[in-house]
Amino acid sequence: MPSSAQPEYLHLPSSSGDMAAFHARPATSNGRGLVLFQEAFGVNGHIRELAGRFARQGYEVLAPELFHRTAPGFAGSYDDFSSALPHMQALTQAGMSEDITACYDALARNCDQVVCSGYCMGGRAAFLAASLRPFRAAASYYGGSIPSLLDRAPHLQAPVLFFWGDKDTHIPAAQREQVLAALRAAGKSFTDVTFGEAGHAFFNDARPSYHPASAQQAWAHTLAFFDWHCSH
Repeated sequence: MPSSAQPEYLHLPSSSGDMAAFHARPATSNGRGLVLFQEAFGVNGHIRELAGRFARQGYEVLAPELFHRTAPGFAGSYDDFSSALPHMQALTQAGMSEDITACYDALARNCDQVVCSGYCMGGRAAFLAASLRPFRAAASYYGGSIPSLLDRAPHLQAPVLFFWGDKDTHIPAAQREQVLAALRAAGKSFTDVTFGEAGHAFFNDARPSYHPASAQQAWAHTLAFFDWHCSH
């Protein structure tokens, strides 16, 4: 990978053509890489800013454009979910698995340890990622539709940190418990954090659902979780 500290896009090979991934590198590396998985709204300004936040903590970050097969460069509006829906529906587990593998392998060439984090749709991708490659840790923020992936629970190779909002109308408590029960049954390591006053997308400061207290605690917890699992 290039050596300058400026953010940029890399193009990683896939069976359906190159995939762009936003690339942010630290001024001073901690030796770790991080795959950052988008919400349904693409690798937009919020995701790029978040990549920069992780880079300032010492991580080399790749944020892949998961919609590259149907909408390269897509960055949707938060008040227009309908524009993102067809691209979400076009995602396949096989395609996402290929994209995850490409990002992990690219980072692993430079980094001693690789972790991942994702939000909403990306929270589901982070769960899938942890079952595909030897990530050191994964953080899944309000991951939707994870029950459809629970056959992957026995294959998890990394401890998973789950964040949920108790007021999230998209992910009811019964669904959250279904996910955790599957990990317990598979004997996998996880940490479960539910914020009582938060709703869906509480971490995104560009959306009305942003809940600052929960977001700040989740950020600190994520960094500590990654630090622990990368050093033990």
